[in-house]
Amino acid sequence: MSKTVSEAIKYRRSVRKYKETPLDEEKIKNCIRNATLAPNSSNMQLWEFYHITDKEILKKLSKACFNQNAAKTAVNMVVFVTRRDKWKQRAKQNLNFLESMFDKQEKEGIDVARRRKVSRNYYKKLMPIIYNDFLGLIGVYKKILSFFIGLFRPIYREVLFTDQKVIIHKSMALAAQNFMLSMSEIGYDTCPMEGSDTTRVKKILKLPRKAEINMIIGCGIRSEKGVYTEQFRVPLEDVYRKI
Repeated sequence: MSKTVSEAIKYRRSVRKYKETPLDEEKIKNCIRNATLAPNSSNMQLWEFYHITDKEILKKLSKACFNQNAAKTAVNMVVFVTRRDKWKQRAKQNLNFLESMFDKQEKEGIDVARRRKVSRNYYKKLMPIIYNDFLGLIGVYKKILSFFIGLFRPIYREVLFTDQKVIIHKSMALAAQNFMLSMSEIGYDTCPMEGSDTTRVKKILKLPRKAEINMIIGCGIRSEKGVYTEQFRVPLEDVYRKI
């Protein structure tokens, strides 16, 4: 029986030891599909998801993850990879989708001229301004410019190359949470792992130089001792602020 969102959240734990029980790979693929529905910056979707089922690759990834139990006993793994280098392709795909939508609405008699212009400016002009850089120099110029303009009005300030990396990884983290909760909803368990030799992981998966590893998630069915401790969270009063 499927769980509610709240039930899935409460059920989800970082499981570090799994049973050898096989997983339904199509169900995991569907959970990855749910991951792609996560909100992300400018809908650029600068991500890729590598669903690892091959036992030899799993062994190699486990070693790259320092043979921690969550990797060593995982039945499957999913590697979440950011692809900032695909920004031009994704911007074009977004604009093509919007143009097609506007064409359809225009045939229905809807005035889309303003929205079409805004969309074209956004993906043809603004995205290149945000994502183009050369050895970080353009970013420094944009940072200085945003500082002075920001003295007079609100302005977007996350313009450095490193800022964009953070934003892309935040979007990927949202996708990872979608995935883990989708797995939890069907009774599958996960453990997000940041502890890995990302250079070796990229080599194992034959990823291009500009791809980056966001996290690796071990997947399986929790064993009896798969959850190490009871869940601890600091009191809500320590972190909740009502303004």
